[in-house]
Amino acid sequence: MKQKEKMKVLYLGRLLFGIYLILLVYFLFFSERYGRTSIREYRYNLELFAEIRRFIKYRNLLSVESFLVNLVGNLVGFMPFGFFIPMLSKKKKFFQVLLLSFQFTLTIEMIQLFTKVGIFDVDDLFLNTVGGVLGYICYRIAYGIYHCIYHRKEVRYVKN
Repeated sequence: MKQKEKMKVLYLGRLLFGIYLILLVYFLFFSERYGRTSIREYRYNLELFAEIRRFIKYRNLLSVESFLVNLVGNLVGFMPFGFFIPMLSKKKKFFQVLLLSFQFTLTIEMIQLFTKVGIFDVDDLFLNTVGGVLGYICYRIAYGIYHCIYHRKEVRYVKN
């Protein structure tokens, strides 16, 4: 890929990452549809897998949307983070993306706790971090495909 094309891809990646972050902030802190209104008390879950078990156990009583938003949404919602971080920075190693995904999620959960908007939930820490890792895996697959297509070396067959 030529330098000019690389710059276009980088610019587009930054633009999409910026849009992603704006949407993420809206849904995590301002969307009334998802209960993002300020409350008077601190709400938190410090027991790992408690909310995940609850959503699975009572999935028939909850709406499909509630079930999907709380379990699948936490995974899928953070996949772009894990995809864009190695694409836009020099942090391309698995453990770097894992740590950044965890730190980013912890920051969000702490802001929710201190502002009393949403719930501090260790299950969200887990699911969001796994979502970031899944995004990283998608990045590595896309990167591998890119290299197969654009850096394919000519294979020479030797006749015996």
